[in-house]
Amino acid sequence: MFQFIICFIAGLGAGLGTGFAGMSAAAVISPMLITFLELPAYDAVGIALASDVLASAVSAYTYGKNRNLDIRNGLVMMAAVLAFTLVGSWTASLVPNTAMGSFSVFMTLLLGIKFIVRPVMTTKEAMSGGDMRSRLIRSAAGGIVVGFICGFIGAGGGMMMLLLLTGLLGYELKTAVGTSVFIMTFTALTGAASHFAIGGMPDARCLLFCVASTLLWARIAARFANKAGAATLNRAVGGVLVVLGAAILLVKLFRGA
Repeated sequence: MFQFIICFIAGLGAGLGTGFAGMSAAAVISPMLITFLELPAYDAVGIALASDVLASAVSAYTYGKNRNLDIRNGLVMMAAVLAFTLVGSWTASLVPNTAMGSFSVFMTLLLGIKFIVRPVMTTKEAMSGGDMRSRLIRSAAGGIVVGFICGFIGAGGGMMMLLLLTGLLGYELKTAVGTSVFIMTFTALTGAASHFAIGGMPDARCLLFCVASTLLWARIAARFANKAGAATLNRAVGGVLVVLGAAILLVKLFRGA
């Protein structure tokens, strides 16, 4: 029962983060599983990436249906991301569990604070300008960095894509989120497959619980996100991540981790 509760809560946070702001599920699921269920960090990341697959796919479908998805530019970034997700996943297998777990916990908190303090408020009108060739080149370069991070730790992959799309490429928030979850569908699939191939299958029940919970809440969040304003999206996901990140840090401090 305790395992189910932790997985449900982790999936709730991950699903809301994915559906509202294109976050990688590993930003929430990995530290939750590592801290509360004491799973090996590598297994926790594999479960988080697997949870990302369906959650990101259903979110991408919802954003695409509402015309908030740029497939052409997303495909360019995705090619670079997929290649370097494999590199990051292999590198992660060589890193101690403690290093990966600590990174996941702090990333959860920092990402939440960023959303609250500096929300993305770009409009679709501003997004339409700019040189397409330059945008494609920057997409490929950014995809290399994002792919490595996604494969290495999962946490931060979706956020970095969101930052890249909104900050460097000038995307409006909803289109950036839609494009981000579209890419994350495939990077998560690649990352999960490589994690399982290298490290073996994780706990089956934990995997099932996390996937189901993340999918449920991502679907709910994506439907509301396409009707909400930009400020609401930023603050909603920021609040979720700050609360989860702070709670995980307190538990780790209490346990002397």
